[in-house]
Amino acid sequence: MNRLKPIPQFKNEDEEAEFWVTHDSTEYVDWSKATVNPVFPNLKLSTKTITMRVPASLLNTLKAIANKKDVPYQSLIKMFLDEKVREEQGAV
Repeated sequence: MNRLKPIPQFKNEDEEAEFWVTHDSTEYVDWSKATVNPVFPNLKLSTKTITMRVPASLLNTLKAIANKKDVPYQSLIKMFLDEKVREEQGAV
């Protein structure tokens, strides 16, 4: 196997980006040792759209609470659902 070249130190991200655009990374990185299952902790969770019927009075109350908290009512519903699910999971 060829000896890998050292990766240079970069002054900023733009300089680094330009370097990688103009150089072959296989000369600097042994990709056979790359992580097979990388972790991306800052990715947003996938969402699924659902339809749910609720009494108009409940929806109006949720909208009023959301307005007081200055959040969209659908976000408030997701927050409430998440809190309750976590509570129920802890009770198992």
